[in-house]
Amino acid sequence: MAGNYWDNYWRERKSRRRFLGGAVAPGAGASALALVGCGDDDDDDDDGGDGGGLATPTAGVNATPTPTDPLAGAKRGGTYKLDATGDPPTLDPYGNISFLTKAHAAAHYSRLYMYKAGPGIAYGSVRPTPDAAQSAESTPDGLKWTVKLRNNVKFHDIAPVNGRLMTTEDIKLSWERANSASSTNKPSAQMPVDKVEFPDANTMVFTMKAPAATFLDVLADSNVFYILPKEAFSGGFDPAKISIGSGPWVWKTYEPSVKFIRDRHPAWHLGKPDGAPFFDTVETSIIPEYANRLAQFLAGNSDTSDINADDLPAMIKQLPTARIEARTGPTLSFTFFDPEALTTGFAKDPRVRQAISMSYDRDALMELGYNVKKLRDAGLKVETKWHNVIPAGETAWWVDPTGTQMGDAAKYFKYNPTEAKALLSAAGFASGVDAGTYQYTANRYGKLFNDIAEANIAFQSAIGVKTTTEVQDYSSKYITQTFIGNFKGIAFGYETPFPEAGSYLTRFFTDNPQNHSKVNDAELKKIAEDAAKEVNEEKRKALFVQAQKINAEKMYYIPNVAGAGTGWSASQANIRNHPEFVTKAYGGYAETVPFRWKA
Repeated sequence: MAGNYWDNYWRERKSRRRFLGGAVAPGAGASALALVGCGDDDDDDDDGGDGGGLATPTAGVNATPTPTDPLAGAKRGGTYKLDATGDPPTLDPYGNISFLTKAHAAAHYSRLYMYKAGPGIAYGSVRPTPDAAQSAESTPDGLKWTVKLRNNVKFHDIAPVNGRLMTTEDIKLSWERANSASSTNKPSAQMPVDKVEFPDANTMVFTMKAPAATFLDVLADSNVFYILPKEAFSGGFDPAKISIGSGPWVWKTYEPSVKFIRDRHPAWHLGKPDGAPFFDTVETSIIPEYANRLAQFLAGNSDTSDINADDLPAMIKQLPTARIEARTGPTLSFTFFDPEALTTGFAKDPRVRQAISMSYDRDALMELGYNVKKLRDAGLKVETKWHNVIPAGETAWWVDPTGTQMGDAAKYFKYNPTEAKALLSAAGFASGVDAGTYQYTANRYGKLFNDIAEANIAFQSAIGVKTTTEVQDYSSKYITQTFIGNFKGIAFGYETPFPEAGSYLTRFFTDNPQNHSKVNDAELKKIAEDAAKEVNEEKRKALFVQAQKINAEKMYYIPNVAGAGTGWSASQANIRNHPEFVTKAYGGYAETVPFRWKA
């Protein structure tokens, strides 16, 4: 277990309507409730991120009382049928940042740590728990961590790995691959690792450049570090084409654009003897069209699926026994600028960025995106909040943009087209500004994402920010180019539900490869780096507050209100431990699905 003052850190960290009218682009009608995350982003299936956002459901329906032992009476066997919105751009967990790639990786590969899921664990209070690791212990100064590997972690019984035991050689090679130039999400970019040593087959020692408050979170993050067998690096198999790991699910078949079929790993180290996973097989059908996914669920051809807010009241009437999960985790939608525009182009003057933020009617966007009135009329309890650069779902670290804590910076969140035009004029754009293209991806995160993007375009246009719309393919351009800053103009993005709130600051304001706009602000960079190593909760919170106020004043990233996914997940009445077992980010195939079963 983590020792000394780090123990205290982990113990003490606690999570605590205007309609659009004429401003909305034609066709942008009321749409899905979006609380699930991305991009990376997640509306993959029930097993990616458990979303978050602005409209925060406080209660679901048809939830059965949680037994003292949620696994009591668990039945083995059968097939769990899920759906996904598309194929992973690659199966290699270090080859792409897509939620589809990361969710797939979580099914097949172990991490050193993962996130504890289960009854009574709220989205905002999940904690790292050992996966392939047995324990982690720090020195008193927090500069050295010794991680012990379990002695019973077996790879899948597929040639050329053939079910052998994992050793630190596998971890060493995976760590090197994760931090290579081609890796899309480097652990070393998330925390100040100086070096990693492997003194024996079951021990690894991480030496830090500075104390890292997020050390275990990074190891547990389903976006970051997966353990591949050494054979993946010696030509034994190609991880871009087949997945052979030590996770709960074993590769069986993959038909691109059709389905994945995964069998249970009988020797999974986290399953009790003859225990989890309880399903023999997980079958994930690839169905890009939401209407088809909904139809398949209503027909009983899928066991769990995401449901749009528009459809939720009717679905409850049609399937009154369905069990509903309200997804309330931390995700973030935002507008961002290309790096050149931010440094030398139209967006260089912060007044331009402030003006765009003030052009957004966030109350109207919330009604558009979350359909608050309709949900409340259906008897669902929905609390509404606005994102900051830290999403509203991160309750312990989020600063309410409408609250007094924001000070004068709060005005840049308020809908005020008159002041927005005045700011543009003061910045030298009295006649408007040509911002080039406005870019987003369609049909990956659901209709809501499209609707909000179109509404943003209309709001911006109303104050004189002129753009042409570019709707991009997710895999070939949006996630591989636009989302890493290789574009021109303005873009609409959606950020993954990171397990640890500091990851938003690290990604947005440091040298992280996922700094989408390549923001180079010395003050914000230092704050993000200091927050990553600050172990005093009060001091760390002060840094988070400071970062949110500074971004609001400069609006490098403009927080929005809605984005990907659906926000509501429904299962058939005979599926057990849904929604009791939930988790953040994309680890669901390991953290939740193994513990579900069919009555």
